[in-house]
Amino acid sequence: MLIIDADPVNSKQDSVRDSNPLLASSSSSQQPPPTFEESVTDHVLHFPQGDSLNFAQEGGEEPPAFALYDAHFFTSRSGDIISHDSHLNDDGEALYRFLLSQASTPPTVILRCQGSHNETHTRMVHSHHNGQTKMKTEQYTECITDFDFCIDIGQHIFGEPTHWSYADSTPAYRGRMYQEVGISDEKRKAQKSERKAAKVWDAERSRRGFPPWIGSDYAWREDQPYVMQTNGVLKSSWTLRQWADDYCASRKYLKEFNYHKIAYGWNFEAMRVAAISVVNSTHYRGDLSVQFETSQNVVSIRSHNRLSRALSNRWIKFLLFLTLIYPFIWLFKRFHSRGGGRWDVCGGAYALKRVEQTANQTAPDIHAESPFRDVFEIVDATAQGPSLSDPPGRRTKVVGMREGEWFRQWEGTIRRAVQNRLQDKQPLTVPDDHPMHEALVLDGY
Repeated sequence: MLIIDADPVNSKQDSVRDSNPLLASSSSSQQPPPTFEESVTDHVLHFPQGDSLNFAQEGGEEPPAFALYDAHFFTSRSGDIISHDSHLNDDGEALYRFLLSQASTPPTVILRCQGSHNETHTRMVHSHHNGQTKMKTEQYTECITDFDFCIDIGQHIFGEPTHWSYADSTPAYRGRMYQEVGISDEKRKAQKSERKAAKVWDAERSRRGFPPWIGSDYAWREDQPYVMQTNGVLKSSWTLRQWADDYCASRKYLKEFNYHKIAYGWNFEAMRVAAISVVNSTHYRGDLSVQFETSQNVVSIRSHNRLSRALSNRWIKFLLFLTLIYPFIWLFKRFHSRGGGRWDVCGGAYALKRVEQTANQTAPDIHAESPFRDVFEIVDATAQGPSLSDPPGRRTKVVGMREGEWFRQWEGTIRRAVQNRLQDKQPLTVPDDHPMHEALVLDGY
């Protein structure tokens, strides 16, 4: 009788399994692989305490440590940082890191007070004509400086800078030699009315000390101090890194990327008027000038070709003016498609005074059991003042020195400097009635 195997494949597997005992034992168990927790305790994964794996490269040397790119730059007479480094013009990441490193240095802000008057004098002048000597009198006017001093305001800047950018609807230089509105393919040339309105608002914002991210559409009210907060300051649809990449991708011959440093928080116009009133209280009647001056407030990245480097030298630029060559360079820069381009869309903001949000914690009611509780509530509400009222659902606090506190410290110093006809090129950093460090160490002072 002939018997036919129903499953020849299984029979072959059984014969192989029978000939190999390892396969037979493994197939009989059919256990799942161990879990991750069980594998951790396996002795294969543990090395002796003194041993270590050597993954050094061939030759026995380890790879060098990562270091930031050290770009070449120089400082102009006004303190601005200017760089023609080729790597910053080609690598957006290197340009971005360079701007962040330079932003750690705040701008210099000073209050300069100058007073002068004109005096008319008469002098005798000798002249010779045909062998004869004649004498005649003439009058001349001379400008006499009465006082000239400045006070360091930038020393009161605190905290880290806040990186900001213009909104897409704000006219700004976005890669061409004229101001534009929008980004990418939606950019268009800003109209004259838009440029004029933006210029007027920028001057007003600077006088009042508003942050640079506050647009002209903001309706300022004294009961909204949280405008000084740093929430939502990047108004542009692009980040600072994207603008850096856009600059590096441009092949224009005379391109320039500017990062602006702006101090904010104090009402500079009100402080200027208050300083003028102090000078007038000394009965000074000469020509008076009281202004805030800012320097070391621009980081400029420019093309690395020879023409761009030559234009950064003020003496060479002066010679180009004299030889009437610069007008042709300006025409090339202004109208040629590969001529010039400017990027003035972002910067850093440095706070002199800032409003921060705090946890909304309910203070204990110390007048809960007092019969005059309603009177105390009215007094407390009046003491806070309308300028410190908080929006519903949040509390704020002012961080930094206020304008009034600063002016109270320096009011007497300004008055005495005018009366004593002080002339000093170095900024004053400490009021003259402030106790000296040498006196503070004396016992009993």
